[in-house]
Amino acid sequence: MLYHLLVPLTKYVKLFNVFNYISFRAAGAAVTALLMAFLVGPAILRRLQAAAVHQVVREGTPESHAGKGTTPTMGGLIILASSIVPTLLWARLNNRYVLLALLVTAWMGVIGFLDDFLKLKQKREGRKNEGLVERYKLAGQITIGVLLGFYVWQHPLSTLPGASTTLPFYKYVLIVPATGLLAWLYVLFTTFVLAGTSNAVNLTDGLDGLAAGLTAIAATTFAIFAYVIGNFRAADYLQLFYMRGAGELTVFCVALAGACIGFLWYNTYPAQVFMGDTGSLALGGALGAIAILLKSEFLLLFVGAVFLTETVSVILQRTVFKYRRKRHGLDYAKANRVFLRAPLHHHFEMKGWRETQVVVRFWIMGILSAFVALSTLKIR
Repeated sequence: MLYHLLVPLTKYVKLFNVFNYISFRAAGAAVTALLMAFLVGPAILRRLQAAAVHQVVREGTPESHAGKGTTPTMGGLIILASSIVPTLLWARLNNRYVLLALLVTAWMGVIGFLDDFLKLKQKREGRKNEGLVERYKLAGQITIGVLLGFYVWQHPLSTLPGASTTLPFYKYVLIVPATGLLAWLYVLFTTFVLAGTSNAVNLTDGLDGLAAGLTAIAATTFAIFAYVIGNFRAADYLQLFYMRGAGELTVFCVALAGACIGFLWYNTYPAQVFMGDTGSLALGGALGAIAILLKSEFLLLFVGAVFLTETVSVILQRTVFKYRRKRHGLDYAKANRVFLRAPLHHHFEMKGWRETQVVVRFWIMGILSAFVALSTLKIR
């Protein structure tokens, strides 16, 4: 918004020329996101506390989390407000990369909000807190995944083919499915990436500050990639595919990181509020959308390595449990699971790590993963 209002006035006020620079507007978005979190956070927190919007402790969570049942949830509203508003303020609103990222984030946020709201309603009515029916939640994720993949396929955002992706560590290698029916494989692929990333962040959101901190790290990493890919000289030097306009995603990425850091003010141990599915599904959707728009879906394996590990731990735990229960009986299965608890962060809690230790150590692994991802810029 500021870009469209002030850049035309550059001929009168030379200072407004700084709004032409993505780096300046990205810095402005990050600061605005932090300030927004500090401004809207207390008001949202008071409203959630007054409405008794309390966290529903997941089944299988360690007993040490029992006291968190009175902590407000749906704090993801803070993240949504603190990332969307600064992006609208500082980004170019005629940029399709930004508009699509905002659309996916808001869509996933609405799905998460409905899930949290239904859990609250069911709790008040004395029913089992199941929230939004799983197949409906998945249907919503698949729908936006298909829409995003189809749009990018049919309306390419750059000179690269719409239905295509790149590989880390390889220069100028573009994977393009055959046109026609086989191109729908790309749509299925992007749908899988988007839904998978969204659910991965949701599974990781089990400890105070864990998901927010890891998302801030991942979003900052993607901000660097967006800036480089959208800069012709930098992309040419690093032997990356140049994508005109992709640099504008830098503004969205740093706004997302700033919102997560601001949310940590309330979510750090002991948490005053949890993000709930409102926040976790939106954050996962945002990261998935960024990767898809930058044609860096496989880069998520590095940027989101901790999220991926958490998801794999749950899949492995359930698969092995079902197999052993079928073959050896329920009692044997209970004694022979792969992890003490799943997702993985609960396993380490059961091993004796304090919650803050798990969170900080997982953050460190997230930073390490980010460094590995960034190394792909040069190692090609």
